[in-house]
Amino acid sequence: MAKFELIMPKMGESIIEATILNWVKKEGDNVEVDDTIVEIATDKVDSEVPSPVSGTITKVFFNENDTVKIGEVIAHIATEGDEDDGASGDAVQDNEERQAKEPTKKDAPVSTPATKEPATATEKQRAQPAAQMSIGDSDRFYSPLVKNIAQEENIPMAELDQITGSGAKGRVTKKDILAYIENRDQAPVSKQATPQKTAPTTTGQTQTVSTSTNGQVEIIEMDRMRKLIADHMVRSKQTSAHVTSFVEVDVTDIVNWRNKIKKDFQQRYHQKITYTPIFMEAVAKAIRDFPLINISVDENKIIKKKNINIGMATALPSGNLIVPVIKNADQLNLLGLTQKVNELANRARNNKLEPADIQEGTFTLTNVGTFGNVMGTPIINQPQVAIMAVGAIQKKPAVVETEYGDLIAVRHKMFISLSYDHRVVDGFLGGSFLRRVGDYLEHFDTEQSF
Repeated sequence: MAKFELIMPKMGESIIEATILNWVKKEGDNVEVDDTIVEIATDKVDSEVPSPVSGTITKVFFNENDTVKIGEVIAHIATEGDEDDGASGDAVQDNEERQAKEPTKKDAPVSTPATKEPATATEKQRAQPAAQMSIGDSDRFYSPLVKNIAQEENIPMAELDQITGSGAKGRVTKKDILAYIENRDQAPVSKQATPQKTAPTTTGQTQTVSTSTNGQVEIIEMDRMRKLIADHMVRSKQTSAHVTSFVEVDVTDIVNWRNKIKKDFQQRYHQKITYTPIFMEAVAKAIRDFPLINISVDENKIIKKKNINIGMATALPSGNLIVPVIKNADQLNLLGLTQKVNELANRARNNKLEPADIQEGTFTLTNVGTFGNVMGTPIINQPQVAIMAVGAIQKKPAVVETEYGDLIAVRHKMFISLSYDHRVVDGFLGGSFLRRVGDYLEHFDTEQSF
């Protein structure tokens, strides 16, 4: 029998840890290749970890709700073959890459097997090396990386305990402590919220108990994704100087063209053609004309992106929003955009998105018209500098210029808006870009076929 080490997989360049949501397979269970072993969650998306080998799970090293660093061994799988006491080839390679990226980091402690009674946060901290605890003890859990940063910046535990965390269960992440250090001298430390009453659950963990002073008020605990969205929105408003511009667009030709071809399109490609890929095509063309919309900001540097990766805000069954990204959208024709939009929207609704599906976006499109809204002022999806919203398409009387003079006619019109970061995008650039998107929509090619 050989021992295979299952590690926490890489979930993207910016992801350094993940939370275990559910062990689908338990110790002693047999698994086949590609069987789902564990469900995990990152700050971006939930995912399933499949088994790369066939065998029997002999040891599980972490409990549900534990947060684990990328590259850590989370389980052992016994496989048929020669005895192998070392890590799998993938695990070794991952560890080497991780060590190369973190040359100054001290050796991490060996993960200890999970027991029937999960260890408390205090017990987990006491099990860490003294060097990682030199800034003081606390009942609040901190990752070794956060502790090292706090130690280097001379942040005492009392001060660290007051930093508001955006991670799971309010845990302080690397981003939180770096943001705090950057504003340490300018802003006061956020105070921790008063802890709510807790009650034990059947798994030995604790859950928040909602309380109400009278029967007219219901207190609802935010789920993990809603907390992340809330934090992301607040950070965006604190980071960018938001300005919003509007234009009204005549999309009569697009509406008529879509009504004419949508039945044949669905029969031929088994796909519904919506307005979203049409809007996305216009956005991609306009970004090519105004590439300084496709940027991000790093302190005093402007990072100009060559790839045009357009995210589309998509509603989940829970009511939360997620933004899957269409990579290199400018290189796809309308058929390719339609297929990609439908694929990502369907996977989002069924919670099948992968971490790579929501990363590397350079611009975001949101359709507030889906909810019957005529216009909106969306919040920028950091670290991007602009986001466009399209409103509901409405029939309106409008003046139409003809060779016989001006006429009043019923036209299909909609508002589109652009929220942009006024630190780096001025009114001329933002307004010109938005007008160009409108021009592409109003001059849509109705003669094209598939």
